[in-house]
Amino acid sequence: MLMIVAVTAGLGLVAAIVGVGVMWLLRRRSIGVMLAIAMVVSVVATLAGVVAITMKMIIDQPAQDFVLSVVAVGGLVGLGVALVLARRVAGESRRLVAAVRELPFVAPQGLPSELQTIANTLEEAYARERALENARRELVAWVSHDLRTPLAGMRAMAEALEDGVVSDAATVARYHGQIKLEVERLSAMVDDLFELSRIHAGALRLSPVRIGLADLVADTMAGAEPLARAKGVRLSAEAAEAVPVQADANALGRALGNLVVNAIRHTPSDRAVVLRTAVDAGMACLSVSDCCGGIPEEDLNRVFEVAFRGEAARTPTRDGGAGLGLAIAQGIVQAHDGMIGVVNEGPGCRFEIRLPLVPG
Repeated sequence: MLMIVAVTAGLGLVAAIVGVGVMWLLRRRSIGVMLAIAMVVSVVATLAGVVAITMKMIIDQPAQDFVLSVVAVGGLVGLGVALVLARRVAGESRRLVAAVRELPFVAPQGLPSELQTIANTLEEAYARERALENARRELVAWVSHDLRTPLAGMRAMAEALEDGVVSDAATVARYHGQIKLEVERLSAMVDDLFELSRIHAGALRLSPVRIGLADLVADTMAGAEPLARAKGVRLSAEAAEAVPVQADANALGRALGNLVVNAIRHTPSDRAVVLRTAVDAGMACLSVSDCCGGIPEEDLNRVFEVAFRGEAARTPTRDGGAGLGLAIAQGIVQAHDGMIGVVNEGPGCRFEIRLPLVPG
């Protein structure tokens, strides 16, 4: 028994070393070749051990020939299966590569499980990339339009002032005020674009500390109160006593402020915008409810897209910002390991931010 184990192990080790060497030399070849070599090594190691032991055993020549014939047939069958399997894997791999080279990419079906998973993942990645590319193109198109319009107006007013076409004090003051307003709008738009680019590049730097959502709501309401008063919208809050989270107060305040400002701009006069904080299922919840009339169901999943232009999705207006507020809010919330969503509720919709709750 010891001799049998020693001979089999020795021959198997030799076959394994040779196989590993061959695989290293052919490491840049197809995965099918690697698989075929692995199968050949296994079959050769087994056959070598059986043949060696059979030759050592005291067996009549006819019986010995019979055993060796059976072993040879088994080895040939094993090698045949290995070659067929290797050809199948290589063929399916080439089919996947050919599909990847075609645009638009569509995952081929009927592949082995691992290759099918790769193909499906690639198809999803290609779909996301196409969506992002389309969004970038639309973003450039409408941002260029939104930049061109105020710039043209400011150029006309500047030329009128420079040429002396406008000389009365009232008109000059009005032109100056309009130019200042447009500059502020353009500055806000550039700030939003810069913030969005940092979010998409993963360069958003947060300084999280323990804060209470009630304090964040109070600060946000104080900043948004002038806009609500000018619009005739009632702004109120229903904040729990203590909802602690670990967050960057400035960044999270900007996300909440974007939601509140959008809610005020799309809520008719004499209606209300309500901020609420609560704890639900171990998460800190921060919501903004408005009276905008609701968002079409088919648009609910798109309101956070950068270049989405649906009216219900808070499109840019002359009295609004660059239309990037919801995308920026989503990026900030996700950077805090939180979630943001929107549902239609009552006379309008409710945007909700959910963040990990700090114990205690």
